[in-house]
Amino acid sequence: MKFSIIVVCLNPGPKLNQTLDSILSQTYPSFEIIVKDGGSRDGSIETMREDRRIHLYQESDHSIYEAMNQAVSHVTGDYILFLNCGDLFYDNEVLTHTAQFMEQHPAKLQGIYYGDTYSAKTETKISSPPRITGFVCYRNIPCHQSCFYAADLCRQKPYEPKYKIRADYEHFLWCYYRAKAPMQYLGLTVSSYEGGGYSETKENLKRSAAEHKEITAKYMNPGELFRYRAVMALTLAPLRTALAESKHFSAMYQKLMSKAYGRKQEK
Repeated sequence: MKFSIIVVCLNPGPKLNQTLDSILSQTYPSFEIIVKDGGSRDGSIETMREDRRIHLYQESDHSIYEAMNQAVSHVTGDYILFLNCGDLFYDNEVLTHTAQFMEQHPAKLQGIYYGDTYSAKTETKISSPPRITGFVCYRNIPCHQSCFYAADLCRQKPYEPKYKIRADYEHFLWCYYRAKAPMQYLGLTVSSYEGGGYSETKENLKRSAAEHKEITAKYMNPGELFRYRAVMALTLAPLRTALAESKHFSAMYQKLMSKAYGRKQEK
């Protein structure tokens, strides 16, 4: 099993090497790192770590999703994981444990293996649901940086650059609804997500909501959407979101979510 870790960047500063160090520290030997640079001028590429497993490709792009599509064209591994600059693997055994799980739970069709995420912003582990359903797809899919995609899924369906915030969400729904890709929960924390980036500005949160509405209408029928919206309203979704994103209450909320999923959080 070979993993391809994709890191796209544009003037990332020291965060590029922080992410590369996290990947290079993995104990599992079979992986490559695809660094797709959009034309950095801050000296980060000149001071980038040197390692035979790092492959640098420099090409102009118009968005992070276009850059991700460009990076996929260079992949030689079986499964792809995207780490943005500033995001890290949770520990140095992530790829080893993931490969072991894949060997023990092989997918009949190429699909997605996903895990939990540590939020550096709230200093809390975020539990992913043990099973992906239509409601999960509507409400909150696993963090993109904690999902290992079969490489062919990314080749068959590129990310749609017209979505500035949620192209990864649209791609996940395509995998679930159109490709019928099997999705398996790894039972481990995959990544440490930095958060607080481009998609979380006030203006882009509005854009994100609009894209969510368009994408869900694309993949879900009106009956599904009515049910899911009703459930969200009845379960006080805005309040739950505020608790999940609060540094003071996030840990408590995630413990409750973990119990609801029927498992204990990792220590």
